[in-house]
Amino acid sequence: MSSNLLSRYIWIVDTIRRHGRISRSHLDELWCRSGLCDNGQPIPRRTFYNYRLAIEELFNINIECDPATYEYYIADADSHSESVSDWLLNSVAINDVLSSSRDMAGHIFLENVPSARNYLGLIIEAMRDKRRVRFTYNSYTRSRPTPGVVIDPYFLKIFKQRWYLTGRVAADNKVKTYALDRMTECVALPDTFEPDPAFDAETYFADSFGIVFSQGEPRRIALKADPLRAKYLRALPLHPSQTEIVHDTYSIFHYRMRVTPDLVEEILSHGPRLTVLEPPELRAMVATELRQALDAYQ
Repeated sequence: MSSNLLSRYIWIVDTIRRHGRISRSHLDELWCRSGLCDNGQPIPRRTFYNYRLAIEELFNINIECDPATYEYYIADADSHSESVSDWLLNSVAINDVLSSSRDMAGHIFLENVPSARNYLGLIIEAMRDKRRVRFTYNSYTRSRPTPGVVIDPYFLKIFKQRWYLTGRVAADNKVKTYALDRMTECVALPDTFEPDPAFDAETYFADSFGIVFSQGEPRRIALKADPLRAKYLRALPLHPSQTEIVHDTYSIFHYRMRVTPDLVEEILSHGPRLTVLEPPELRAMVATELRQALDAYQ
């Protein structure tokens, strides 16, 4: 999938969402004035139909047409579809701002997301067509790369500036997660697959923070935050299960999550402003990491 084609999908979703409802003639008028239109012509009817199908298949965003007014609109979606839609809108908003402000490029600094450069489009297309993907994986925990990893791509997730692919590995029939920036020689195979009907991507990481999956049961977690850190957690919750009890000089945040290395690292990143109250094993894991870090400076 070319970046230009993905940009067209994003533009259509963004334009319809911003207007709420829009006629095809108005949409064509805006299209002809956009930077994506290279011939001054509206989107052909058949092409627009194919774009709508691709948007639905790739992003689960349904573009409907009201038969009474012949206006297009985004159908009601679940929370996951809304989050994907919001990501698309943020992407196109940033792209539009930067495209119209090239003279300010030296004054705008963005976070680098290298994992999106080489294989993101290929993997999205493979997921759409239900085609297997093969790649060589350069794990940080192994001295040599692992060649010929074949996976049924189920879903993608971005976490801390990196894209991750989760799917069922053909060799051992297990669901695993791989970072795109550690892949090389990635290709889509002609082999197709049928997704496991028992696997639910929405709930796979529902009880986890980050990308590391754990078989452990979700635990009740309590974190004590000072007033400044509490403001950050209110603005950007660690997890959808987050609740808060406010005290005079601190807040207690409660969660229901699995205890994973990603969660430990996140807690450590907040320093002394965030303290684990429960469960005991998570408190011990954080304390051990802190002691080891202190020993490194002795």
